[in-house]
Formats: sequence, structure tokens, C-alpha cells
Amino acid sequence: MGIIRSSFSFLAGTACGIYIAQNYNVPNIKKLTDTALFMAKHIEEKYRKPKKKDDE
Repeated sequence: MGIIRSSFSFLAGTACGIYIAQNYNVPNIKKLTDTALFMAKHIEEKYRKPKKKDDE
């Protein structure tokens, strides 16, 4: 009974997630994270202080 009781919430959540993904317009999380990382890198490069020239 322990394994059934402990995995019930996981299985119920999986079933609900599948139902929601099939019947509603859920955004693609991977695409959103890739876009957010790209924007963060772009902003970081834009506002980065220039490197010091120690060679001269």
C-alpha cells in the first residue's frame, strides 16, 4: 500500500497536466526560457563596463 499511496499524487498530477496541455493553450516553457536567457545576455553585454587596457 505504501507505493500506491505515495505515487497517487504524482499520477494524478501527471494526468491533470496531460489534460491541461491537450485542451488549453499552454505556452512552451523551453522557448520562453531560451528567449529570457537571450534577452538577459543581450542586456548584460549592452551595459557591461568596457575592459581596461593594461597593455598600453
